[in-house]
Amino acid sequence: MTTEIVRPEIKEIIGTDSYARHLGAKVVELRPGYAKVVMELGPQHLNFMGMVHGGVIFGLADVAFGAAANSFGSRAMALSVGIDFLAAPGTQGLMTAEVQLVTRAGKMGYYRMLVTDAQGTVVAQCRGWAYHTGRPLEAENEAGTPEAG
Repeated sequence: MTTEIVRPEIKEIIGTDSYARHLGAKVVELRPGYAKVVMELGPQHLNFMGMVHGGVIFGLADVAFGAAANSFGSRAMALSVGIDFLAAPGTQGLMTAEVQLVTRAGKMGYYRMLVTDAQGTVVAQCRGWAYHTGRPLEAENEAGTPEAG
């Protein structure tokens, strides 16, 4: 049995996601086509009704989607993503997003995402298509352009 792994330099590049840092989201597991991302909920994640903001839930799923789609080491970007909110999450503890590649069709990849709260309740499910460019995923410099290797 062979276990596929993500190259360390790809994990490092994915780990530089500034939006994930802004949310407080951390990639805790990464395999080709799969990612698990967690986020400790805090008051900054709540809306004016005291509930976790839908954008936070979507943002966590999207961070995981980006990690999974780019885990192959080539640039991938979302073409479309849909979300269904299924339950109101608890407002404390870890919220988790897990993403799995379902199928590839040429340069297109179809992914399924589940977001759960600290109690294990599935609070949202998402599905999305990513376009896999085939171009290598490279670290970017301060100007936002790929670094020379």
